[in-house]
Amino acid sequence: MRHTPRNVTQKLIASHLISGDMTPGAAIGLKIDQTLTQDATGTMVMLELEAMALDRVKTEVSAQYVDHNLIQEDNKNPDDHRFLQTSAERLGVWFSRPGNGVSHPTHQQRFGKPGKTLLGSDSHTPAAGSLGMLAIGAGGIDVAMAMAGEPFHTRMPEVWGVRLEGRLPDWVSAKDVILEMLRRHGVSGGVGRIIEYYGPGLAHLSAMDRHVIANMGAELGATTSVFPSDAAVKAFLTAEGRGEDWHELLPDDGCSYDRHETIDLSQLEPLIATPSSPGNVVPVREVAGEPLSQAYVGSSANPGYRDFAIVAAMLKDRTIDDNVSLEINPTSRSILETLTRDGHLLSLLGAGARLHQAGCNGCIGMGQAPANDTNSLRTVPRNFPGRSGTREDRVYLCSPETAAASALKGVITDPRTLGMAYPQVREPEDPIINTRTLIAPMEASKARKVHLIKGPNIESLPDFEPLEAQLDLPILVKAGDDVSTDEIMPAGGEVLPYRSNIPRIAEFSFRGVVDGYAERARETGDHIVIGGENYGQGSSREHAAIAPRYLGMRVVIAKSFARIHHQNLVNFGVLPLTFSDGDDYDALEVDTRIGFDKLQEALEAGGPVTAQVDGRTLTLEHALTPRQVEILFSGGLIAWMRNQKAA
Repeated sequence: MRHTPRNVTQKLIASHLISGDMTPGAAIGLKIDQTLTQDATGTMVMLELEAMALDRVKTEVSAQYVDHNLIQEDNKNPDDHRFLQTSAERLGVWFSRPGNGVSHPTHQQRFGKPGKTLLGSDSHTPAAGSLGMLAIGAGGIDVAMAMAGEPFHTRMPEVWGVRLEGRLPDWVSAKDVILEMLRRHGVSGGVGRIIEYYGPGLAHLSAMDRHVIANMGAELGATTSVFPSDAAVKAFLTAEGRGEDWHELLPDDGCSYDRHETIDLSQLEPLIATPSSPGNVVPVREVAGEPLSQAYVGSSANPGYRDFAIVAAMLKDRTIDDNVSLEINPTSRSILETLTRDGHLLSLLGAGARLHQAGCNGCIGMGQAPANDTNSLRTVPRNFPGRSGTREDRVYLCSPETAAASALKGVITDPRTLGMAYPQVREPEDPIINTRTLIAPMEASKARKVHLIKGPNIESLPDFEPLEAQLDLPILVKAGDDVSTDEIMPAGGEVLPYRSNIPRIAEFSFRGVVDGYAERARETGDHIVIGGENYGQGSSREHAAIAPRYLGMRVVIAKSFARIHHQNLVNFGVLPLTFSDGDDYDALEVDTRIGFDKLQEALEAGGPVTAQVDGRTLTLEHALTPRQVEILFSGGLIAWMRNQKAA
């Protein structure tokens, strides 16, 4: 029997589909082969698994990375590292020690495998799509459920085919490809879609180039990004000593896509995202000459060997400008070792660059904050307000070439104007492979004897009461469009050490949106938050849902939601609704009360929800599945799972 031709995304989903059908918008359940957790989200995952009484993970591979909270100002971060390591030992999880590197490139080097599914408690998990995987970012509790052997529930996305043609010109690299996508479509252009790249232009992009593009598909709001598994993937896995893990995975001839796009790589030029959104993309030449105080190379958005080697080659026997601090943020221990072997570190250090440990570091405001009232050029994936660690920051996103050129000149510089030959740098065929500090899962018989080490900063998860059918609550926060989870729950060295202490981290809720939220919430009690378009974009951190819920947030009404945050709200018993009429958003103000009656009946019916505001009726929509409605009226996903087991 002849099958309808399928694209790579459809093949990946079809081979893991447990429930539902592949009609865009339909509710589906997917089998998850691998999971990824990092320390900013992983402590909560481990606490959730403890609450579920799981004794051993059910996945093929689960890995816990320590890459975010590396600054050890006091005991809190190292205490959490010990908790994560003992939890990994108990559960049969790989443990990547501090300094091993950022989760995404490290996972790609050691565990990424074509044809597999990966669910990660980090929004940049889609980077693994570079290897022909279906890799999706999710809230920690969804990852915990996958580790317990449960399917991942979502809605079938549209598949957006992007055909790449031509070859990148000199001084233009993979970062400019994804910046071009953001220039065209903005930070919500990928919502409800999986982006699949194909076409002859792929022949000139390495697996790590593809990582750069897939990583920042998250900034478009896409569910994930997918590349085929072809010769470039085979070369990468072979170089990493894992050639046996490769198999070919290509789109069928004659397959179709729900949406089409073409990018002629040969026509691209150096691009840059201006403050303070990844969607504010312009050609570098339009902002050339602007002063800067900092340039930053690395992070999961430019993690490959060539991303550092190209900068080293540009800086060899040269010196950066006196007024610029050039930060080199290595992304894995093995990449750092290979750069050292090949002499590139000497070029970087000799030019005046500052070398930091392998990890996320300044990308999430964990050190390397820029000076106040100055421009910072970074190869990181996000430039949301304050994410760098400086409250009033001015962060630009660019390629390594643009960052290095600007560090040399002391002003934002189009690298094509440097007057030097474009260095020819390639990924090495013989990278140093160091797995000695990657700790393998412990045997089950030994694991049962492991005692979890919990520092004094670790608090158990609070219990939340179920959603009530009748509510009458005031609006406490009115947020605008594109509010990110960084603004709802900041990252950085001040906040992240409290990620396993919900009462303490709740004090920082909505700090990037409104002053004094926590104090007002304690005085007010249960309340509503309203927002504009693309509410909750950015990081997958579920603390942006848990902490305000702890302070009494029961309902969020927005014009539209980012996918992961919408699910995180449901997972912790917060009702997400959308305005039927956008003008209703304009009419509502802080302290206005909204009343709901027969809420459960309305949600279960699947239609619109009506509410009362100042004697008039407000009509609201929801996109909840019957399963999500059950979760809300159970008090969240953990309580729902307990009820399922009891039944």
